[in-house]
Amino acid sequence: MAKKKKAPEGSAGAPAWMATFSDLMNLLLCFFVLLFAMSNVDAEKFQQVVASLQSSFSILPAGGATIGDGQMVGSGISQLKELDVYYNQAMNNNSDGEGDGGNADVKEQFEAEALKESEKMAEEIETELMQQGLSDVVNTDFNSSYVQLTLSGAILFDSGKAEIQADAKAIIAKIAKIIEKYKENIIEIEGHTDNVPIRSSKYPSNDVLSSYRALAVADYLREISSVNNKYLKYSGRGEYNPIADNTTVEGRAKNRRVEIKIYNSYISNN
Repeated sequence: MAKKKKAPEGSAGAPAWMATFSDLMNLLLCFFVLLFAMSNVDAEKFQQVVASLQSSFSILPAGGATIGDGQMVGSGISQLKELDVYYNQAMNNNSDGEGDGGNADVKEQFEAEALKESEKMAEEIETELMQQGLSDVVNTDFNSSYVQLTLSGAILFDSGKAEIQADAKAIIAKIAKIIEKYKENIIEIEGHTDNVPIRSSKYPSNDVLSSYRALAVADYLREISSVNNKYLKYSGRGEYNPIADNTTVEGRAKNRRVEIKIYNSYISNN
C-alpha cells in the first residue's frame, strides 16, 4: 500500500503574525480616513465616517486623553466619541463668527417688518390721539416690538396714591377706544415712580405703589372697554427704569408715569 505524502510545512495557511498585521493595517487605514475627514470642513461627511467606524469596527472605545489635549492615542486607540463631540464643538465655534449669515439676515428682515408694523400702528394712534385732543397729554414712541403711550403720573393720580383721579378717567376712556382696535395684541401697562422713598401703611415702597397704579389702570380698562383680558398685563417697575434725572424736580416728575405698551402682531403671535 502506497504511503501518503506529507504536506510541506507552512502550506496549511498564512503565518499567525499576518492576522495581527492585517488588524494593524485596518486600524491604520481607519486612522488615516479619520484624519482625511477632519481635513475637510464638511460636518456631514465627518459624521458619516464616524458612524461607519463605530458600527463596523467598534474601535476607539476608550483612551487616556481627549483630542482637545492634542493626544490622539491613549490606551490602544483613543476616543472616537469624544473626537466627534470635539469636532462638532469646533465647527459650532467657527460658525458663530462666519456661518450665521443666513440667520442674521432672517433676524434683520424680521425686525424690519416688525418695525414697519409698529410705525404704522404709531401713526394711526397718533392720528386718533390728535382727534381726541390728547396729543399734549400722551407721548407716543415705538420700536420693533411695540408702540408706547406714556402718561404723566401727576395727571392720573394724587401724590402717593393709586386711585385714578376723576378727570383722568375721561382720558383713559378715550385711550381705551383707541387700543380696542388692537385687543388681540398684547397690551402691557407699567407703573413707574421716582426714587423718593415712600412709607405708608398701604404702600410701603415705590415698588408696591407702582404696581397698584398699573393695576388701577388695567382694571379700569377692563371695566370700560372690550380689551381681551388674556392679552392684558400689568407690572410695577418702581424707580428702577427712570427716563430723566431724579436729582431735579422736573426729572422726578417725568419719572412718575404710566406706560401703555401695545405690542405688534409679530411679538403678540410668537
